[in-house]
Amino acid sequence: MLTEELQIASRAKKFKQEALTNLHQFIDVDFLRTSFKSLNKKSASGVDNKTWYDYEQDLENRLPQLLVEFKSGKYQSPPIRRVYINKGKKGKRPLGIPTIEDKILQESVRRVLNPIYENDFKDFSYGFRKCRSAHQAIEFMFKEVSFKSLHHIIDADITNFFGTINHGILREFLDLRVKDGVIRKIIDKWLKAGILENGQLHYPSEGTPQGGLISPLLANIYLNYVLDKWFLEEIQPLLSGESFIVRYADDFVLGFENAVDTERVMKVLSKRFNKFNLELHSDKTKVVNLTSKRGNGDRSFDFLGFTHYLGKSRKGYMILKRKTSKKKLAVALDKILIFIKINRDIKLQELISAINVKLDGHYGYYGITFNSKGINNYFEQVQRILQKWLNRRGGKSVWNWDRFNKLITLWHPLLKPKIYHSYKSAKPI
Repeated sequence: MLTEELQIASRAKKFKQEALTNLHQFIDVDFLRTSFKSLNKKSASGVDNKTWYDYEQDLENRLPQLLVEFKSGKYQSPPIRRVYINKGKKGKRPLGIPTIEDKILQESVRRVLNPIYENDFKDFSYGFRKCRSAHQAIEFMFKEVSFKSLHHIIDADITNFFGTINHGILREFLDLRVKDGVIRKIIDKWLKAGILENGQLHYPSEGTPQGGLISPLLANIYLNYVLDKWFLEEIQPLLSGESFIVRYADDFVLGFENAVDTERVMKVLSKRFNKFNLELHSDKTKVVNLTSKRGNGDRSFDFLGFTHYLGKSRKGYMILKRKTSKKKLAVALDKILIFIKINRDIKLQELISAINVKLDGHYGYYGITFNSKGINNYFEQVQRILQKWLNRRGGKSVWNWDRFNKLITLWHPLLKPKIYHSYKSAKPI
């Protein structure tokens, strides 16, 4: 954390119930330079087609000019280039790509605002926060469900969250903590920035584009007031039993000790979100009783790529276990199938080395306690896919299973499954 960020954090803690002003003074040329160097050098270019390396060539001349434009209010946010990335087999997710210069300013403003809101955000909020991972969110939920027997779950899904954030409401939330005119002016410009899609430029009246560096922070601010503070300060005191909330970006789960509290919250949840221009997906938001008998309703739920369900520990305790969700497994296998199919004719050593990188990435996320079967299943499926497509090299089936097993175990070994995230400390005594 920069010295400036520490100073802002100290001020935010001292004046916790007040809006801060004169924050733009912390942004100078050195601050902009640090933001530039923190950007992903391989990121896609925006509407100006300039890469990180292109901008670096004129960096020292451009940064002082950019600072003047930013502080004088003359800076004009360029349109955001919109692309779509695959979201499983059934759809695609929009992604906004700002220019490098816009990213520098967004990163700088994010660095200024982040220390303020880190004082305000709740401990159960994990998405897009430093040193807070999806695995930590899963561990937190594991402890709440397993150790406190909070077996009644609300599995919620917000429809098009990033695309429906209300600009007016967001400004009201920002007013509570930030009243620096320079900072607020450029945030407004980013919210109003045009979106270039298929050669057509349009201007959104709501939402904040996924892909912008400032968007995750603005999204967290929005849900901090809409959901986190509301549930913690207004809902939990009214409940008869224990409860918890865990949130990762716009994905969240609520847990309760008894069914009555679950139903009470479920009745008001949609109304709460509708009040702030948000909508819960009617088909994907559901109540789950983890102790239900088979055939008596949902008794598992998906969160952060895993299906969570109750199971017995080695000592006989009922604990929350997890496995790779069917949807995520299908997507992962589909991606590696396409990769192997396209690259099946390259040298075997190069092909298997590339596959191992993908296997390592999969194990790095899904290699978690209780999911040994999940990553072993993935490994076995990848073997079948690889053997199938190697037998289509040149139209000859030369890789019978005996020869293929020698290939992946002796000649060019495939990376075997490994548990990377073990929560031994989280298991019941």
